[in-house]
Amino acid sequence: MPTERDYYEILGVPRDADQETIKRAFRKLALKYHPDRNPDDPDAERKFREAAEAYEVLSNPEKRALYDRYGHAGLQGQQVAPDFSSMEDIFDHLLRDFLGPGWDSFFGGSRAARRGQRGRDLRTEVVISLEEAARGVTKLIEIQRREWCTRCRGSGVEPGRRPVACAYCGGAGEVVRMSGMFRVVTTCPACHGQGTVIPEAARCSECDGAGRVRVRRRLEIVIPPGVDTGTQLHIPAEGEPGSNGATRGDLYCTVVVRDHPLFQRHGRDLLIEVPISYPQAVLGAEIEVPTLEGPERVRIEPGTQSGSVIVLRGRGMPDPRGGRRGDLIVRVFIEVPKKVTAREEELLRELAALEQRDVLPQRKSFLERLKDYFAAHFSETSSEGQKPDKSS
Repeated sequence: MPTERDYYEILGVPRDADQETIKRAFRKLALKYHPDRNPDDPDAERKFREAAEAYEVLSNPEKRALYDRYGHAGLQGQQVAPDFSSMEDIFDHLLRDFLGPGWDSFFGGSRAARRGQRGRDLRTEVVISLEEAARGVTKLIEIQRREWCTRCRGSGVEPGRRPVACAYCGGAGEVVRMSGMFRVVTTCPACHGQGTVIPEAARCSECDGAGRVRVRRRLEIVIPPGVDTGTQLHIPAEGEPGSNGATRGDLYCTVVVRDHPLFQRHGRDLLIEVPISYPQAVLGAEIEVPTLEGPERVRIEPGTQSGSVIVLRGRGMPDPRGGRRGDLIVRVFIEVPKKVTAREEELLRELAALEQRDVLPQRKSFLERLKDYFAAHFSETSSEGQKPDKSS
C-alpha cells in the first residue's frame, strides 16, 4: 500500500532538489536502514520501503511532475512502489546503481551466494488487430526459456557423481581481500559463490553441467481493452527460475497493434475518411459509416464541404485505465468520378450552363481529333503556298 507521507519529507530534501541531491539522500537512508545493519527490525524495513517509494517517484521526471502538481492523487493508477517480490529484490535493484559491482560486500559478504539469485526476466511480443485491442482478447503465445534439468534436478552433476570443492576459494564461496583498513569480501569468481565445481567427467549428460535446459512453453495472456502499440504487459513468475530457491523471473510482453485498412488511431480517437458524391454534399443524405461495432447511419447536412468532420461520440477506443471512451471522427470528402454516362454528362453540362461556369468542351474520340488536326494542318499549308502578287 503506497504511503501518504510527503516524499520530500521522507528523503529530507527541499522541493526544488536536483536529481543528485535526491540520489544522495536516498543512498544515505538505504545504508542506514539496510536489514543487515538492522536485523529483525520491522521499523527499519518500513522506513526503507518508504524511502524506496519516495525515490521511485522523485527520480522519475514524469512521476515527479504529477506529484508536484496533484500530490498523491496524481499518481493513482500508476505503479509507485517498485514491483518486487521481496525486500532483497528492492535492495539489489536500487543499491546496485549507487555502489556498483560488488556492492553487496559492504554488508558482510556475497548476499547473492547466500540466498541465491533471482531468475532472469524474459521479453516477448504479441501482435493483435485493432478490433481485438478495442474489446480485449486472450492470446496464446509461445516462449522459449530455460528450466531445471530433470535428469540432474538442476545440480548439473550426472546422477551417481559428485562435485568437488573449489580450489580457488577452498570451498568457502567467497574471497577475502584487504584494502587498507577495510576487509572486502567478494564472490569467488571460479565457483560463483557455490563453493564447489563440477569436473568435466561428472557433468550431467543432458544439460552438460549447466543444470538447465531450454524448453518451449505456451501461455495464455489476457490483453485488456484499449491497449496500444508499445503497451507492456507484466506476467509475474513466468521468466526463468532462480538459483538456490530464489524467486523466478517475470515475463514482459509488448503489444503490437496492426494497422487497420479503414481506421487511423490517434490515442483513444479513431479517424475514418468516407467519400460522398457531389449531389449528396449539395442536397444532403444519409450514409452508412463503418464503426468497430458495425455500420451506423450518419446524416450528411445539405451544403457539406469536402473535408468536413462528423464526430460520433464514444465510438472510438476504450481507455485502458477505465476513463471515457474515445470518439470516431468521420471526415468526408467529395469523390469525383473518373467516368460518367452520357446522360450524367448532359445533366452536368446543363448545371454548368445554369451556373454560368466555364467547363471543358465535350471530349472527342481520337479519330475525330486526328481528322480535325490534319484538316487544320492542310488548310494552313495551302494558305502559305498562295503568296500575294507584288507586281499588281
